[in-house]
Amino acid sequence: MSIQWFPGHMNAARKKAAESMEKTDLVIEVVDARLPQASTNPMIEQLRKFRQRPCLKILNKADLADPAATKAWIEFYNAQKGMTAVALSCKKPADVAKVPQLAMKLAPHRGTALKPLRMMIMGIPNVGKSTLMNALLKKRVAAVGDEPAVTKTQQRLYLGNNMVLVDTPGMLWPKIEHPTDGLMLAASHAVGVNAVIEEEVATFLADLLLVRYPQLLTARYAFPTEGIDGVSVIEGIAKRRAFRLKGGDLDFEKAAHTLLQDYRSGALGRISLETPGSREQLLATYQPPPSLGEQPEEGEDDDR
Repeated sequence: MSIQWFPGHMNAARKKAAESMEKTDLVIEVVDARLPQASTNPMIEQLRKFRQRPCLKILNKADLADPAATKAWIEFYNAQKGMTAVALSCKKPADVAKVPQLAMKLAPHRGTALKPLRMMIMGIPNVGKSTLMNALLKKRVAAVGDEPAVTKTQQRLYLGNNMVLVDTPGMLWPKIEHPTDGLMLAASHAVGVNAVIEEEVATFLADLLLVRYPQLLTARYAFPTEGIDGVSVIEGIAKRRAFRLKGGDLDFEKAAHTLLQDYRSGALGRISLETPGSREQLLATYQPPPSLGEQPEEGEDDDR
């Protein structure tokens, strides 16, 4: 299943963000610590690099992610020019309190009453941008919800006398190149429910967990994982939780939803869906599909 989700308001948000970037000193990009690169919007990277703006990359929901994987990601991002990465939970005030100081280090020429540091908070839907805004300002200024795309317009707000925050709507990008990225985003609730089939997403997640965290599946659902696949995991959850339809058949849909909710809430344990190593492997092996209308090279047998 190839997942794509780019509602009309996201296109408008992209255009507005491009306009605002000119008057921004620093981009604060919020990503999901469980899938940092899959939840990095390439459009945001293009916009900030075009304007040569530094980036404070916040790996949010770090309390739900595998600590070893998160440590590797922080090292990966901090090795990049013009970028500082930090792992935190935007729900923890002590974590959020680190953000202004980190931002100042990336733009030391700003941050006075006459020249306030202008920061744009960006990221894909449902990674915690609004939660970060509210925590920084210590009051509710942005809508927060467990559904993607709650914020739909930009907000400009002041953090003391020397910092300005611009909150932007969550943006995905028009074409998710790697199918597994779309599935990871869907599993992590960054994609609207109308764009996914939960059973397929849950099966993908179960297959991944069988490889990386089989012990967490056993601990949560009390069945062995040796020699089974993702479909069998969903079946096992339905049996253990007695999820059945009228007539007695197993309710795979409810079992799939349960697995996704347990992952999203952290009930399964601390899980990362990707690491720098797995990302490198994906890029090394990925072969993009041929574009429509692509013609074989001269002299190439096209089997016609």
